Amino acid sequence: MSLSIGIVGLPNVGKSTLFNALTKKSVPAENYPFCTIDPSVGIVPVPDERIWKLSEFSKSKKTIPAVIEFVDIAGLVAGASKGEGLGNKFLANIREVDAIAHVVRTFEDNSVIHVSNKVDPLQDIGVINLELVLSDMEIVSKRISNLNKDVKKGDKEAILENSILEKVMKVLEQGKIATEANLTEEEKFKIKSLNLLTFKPMIYVLNVSEASKNVDVKLPGISVKIDPVFESGFDDLIKKSYELLGLETFLTTGEDETRAWTIKKNSTAPVAGMAIHTDFKDKFIRAEVINWKDLLDSGSYVNARAKGLVRTEGKEYIVKDGDVIEFKI
Repeated sequence: MSLSIGIVGLPNVGKSTLFNALTKKSVPAENYPFCTIDPSVGIVPVPDERIWKLSEFSKSKKTIPAVIEFVDIAGLVAGASKGEGLGNKFLANIREVDAIAHVVRTFEDNSVIHVSNKVDPLQDIGVINLELVLSDMEIVSKRISNLNKDVKKGDKEAILENSILEKVMKVLEQGKIATEANLTEEEKFKIKSLNLLTFKPMIYVLNVSEASKNVDVKLPGISVKIDPVFESGFDDLIKKSYELLGLETFLTTGEDETRAWTIKKNSTAPVAGMAIHTDFKDKFIRAEVINWKDLLDSGSYVNARAKGLVRTEGKEYIVKDGDVIEFKI
């Protein structure tokens, strides 16, 4: 399962510095706007002590963690939705990711240029969100216009989609993000192909500094504080990004390898098995399941089976985070 987080924000808020620290991959991070023209992609392992303990338990030859893809997207500016600062290209890059990590600078430092010449986190958030809203308004407006002919003909599907889009447009026109339209899952699916920016899950990343004065700010939604000096902050960001995407992990372990597999929460066993191979869904017979810690505490699979801790589950079983699974097909 390939899922990605786009790192966005105004120029010079620390996006590329954060990306470099997360991925240990060298991308430009100079102190001027638009130094990052094309998005850089880095694959980041999800911190998870369970796989390393299981790998030691099984004496595995290989250990493969779950991963998230981070995309470093160049800085947006006011007017991006109208093409300012190569805005159309950058917005298109955001449209391709699954979720957004919105980097917000909270520290004051005269040696680091701020595009607005002042540090005001809430204003910065407003600038970025407005550009996302304006971009979505343009897409929704075009779609409504394209549906108009079929709506007049009385096409039921067109009428339904149009009514959903009208709900979204009403919210966008108020300067709010599309998630505030409170659509049902069925309604969201109906307009999923539009890939609206303000429907994407978002996490706010506060770029703080130990050496400089920081501005106090209360942000909406999930947020995490980051100072590039401290690795623990990166781990929190990676874990929360994983949660933001509605993901969880099941594990497989043996002499050849111990591996963490990424699945959507509430996946049934056959659907989870598709992470290993697409054939597993159709060929699924049963799954042998045990919690990772129960397996370790038992000392061996033999002991775990003797204690009745290894369960046989069928097609309706909902996989839980931390399950160690052996699929039977």
